[in-house]
Amino acid sequence: MNALRALLALALLLVSSAAGAATAPFLTKPKLVAIEKLIHAALDSTGAPGCSWAIGHGGQVVWSKGFGYADLENQAPAEGNTAYRTASIGKSMTATAAYKLHEEGKLDLSATVQKYCRSFPEKPWPITVQNLIDHTSGIRHYEGPTAAAEGYITRHYDHVSDALAIFAGDSLVMRPGSDWHYTTWGYVLLGSVLEGASHEEYKALMRRLIFQPAGMADTRDDDPRVVIPHRARGYIVEDGVLRNSPWADMSSKLPAGGWITTAPDLVRYMNAWMTGQLVSRADMDFMLTACKLNDGSTVDNFGHGWFIDDYHGMKAGTYGGGTAQVSAVVFFVPERDLAIAGMFNLENIPGGKRIALAERIADVLLDQKTPNPDHFTPR
Repeated sequence: MNALRALLALALLLVSSAAGAATAPFLTKPKLVAIEKLIHAALDSTGAPGCSWAIGHGGQVVWSKGFGYADLENQAPAEGNTAYRTASIGKSMTATAAYKLHEEGKLDLSATVQKYCRSFPEKPWPITVQNLIDHTSGIRHYEGPTAAAEGYITRHYDHVSDALAIFAGDSLVMRPGSDWHYTTWGYVLLGSVLEGASHEEYKALMRRLIFQPAGMADTRDDDPRVVIPHRARGYIVEDGVLRNSPWADMSSKLPAGGWITTAPDLVRYMNAWMTGQLVSRADMDFMLTACKLNDGSTVDNFGHGWFIDDYHGMKAGTYGGGTAQVSAVVFFVPERDLAIAGMFNLENIPGGKRIALAERIADVLLDQKTPNPDHFTPR
């Protein structure tokens, strides 16, 4: 028995050594020092109390760390596993689930939404499931006299379909497919469509198709009534003063980003996505291909569920998350098996700054020419 234990210990040591050898040239101490300088500069530039970041490479989470404070009032430090709202990063998860359901033969992307969600009223033009994924449905975003209030809805919705009442009766802002119009409410309808197509409750569906395959054990719906370990407090700057964020219940927009997660779990999500554990290679390529409008023109920076970026001649996927309590970003380069996730507990950090920071971290990791790491300014 002792001999067997010794052999097992030796095997584990060899595996650990091999993994370390594989990641050591990628994540050296000088690179970590440069990355941490970038993140500290971001905290200084934005005034955010805290943030958490994680890096994935070769299908593994190779680094995660918290900076600053997760809770100022209690002087609780931010850690690698501090939990923040996903905000709109969750849209990419809902889009990925839609393609997986299509692969299972349960969802027709070209069908009108009423095939799966009969309660949604017909509009002057048909809206397809693909329109919802592509932000070409014509369904409004936060617009009109209720725009500001819709970012801070306090009512709790127990079912995804209940939130359709917020926008279902409103006119479309354009003919579906004629232009690109970002919309949170379009993704709420998409969540309801997925329920109708799968005959599964949306949260259970996402656990089956996304969270469990990716190993995202720290991701769940952001229910403010539940005690969630390591949850960060959220903040906002108003008139130059840092304050607690206004109260907001994210259940009204769960499929559009009402989850709570950690930076390592977001990296696990991107790792699983890049390694083909969530959707087929064909769908991965399609999701990172520029969206086409009815007239044949393309949307330069959006594919089918992901924003897309030309990163030093390589195709990259990204999504920003900004809502009450949080500003976040995910960024991945499939060609280099690289995934980066960052989450700040301060809302309203511009999306360009978040993406620029993720790209600069990638520059350090991939030995690309990078600006002075002591400064944090968008490209």
